[in-house]
Amino acid sequence: MQLSLNRPGEYLFVRKVGAEAITVVDRDLAGSFILAPDQAIEGWPVRAVSDINESAIAPIVELKPAVLILGTGPRIVFPTQWLFAEFLRRGIGIEVMDNAAAARTFNVLVGESRRVVAAFILP
Repeated sequence: MQLSLNRPGEYLFVRKVGAEAITVVDRDLAGSFILAPDQAIEGWPVRAVSDINESAIAPIVELKPAVLILGTGPRIVFPTQWLFAEFLRRGIGIEVMDNAAAARTFNVLVGESRRVVAAFILP
């Protein structure tokens, strides 16, 4: 049996999730970042869910997603109700997951050509 590597060329995807880094396509990202189908925004200044504020969500809102997948690290940590209300007010759905589940969900939704953005929190 012959195996071949099939990479989608039209969008970014998560290949591997680790405790200290996430691999997007072939690049390891070791700090928190925002991932859209066509770009990765590195240097997102969030190290914990409690760090999320108005300025932290600004780059996410600018991408105009239909849904945000928030990866909170190795475990699910729910943000304050303020964050849910802020995205609801802007017409953006939000789902909170651990990083591994967030990566899988992002890959599925982006493969379906959905307007999705993922934000991953890494230490």
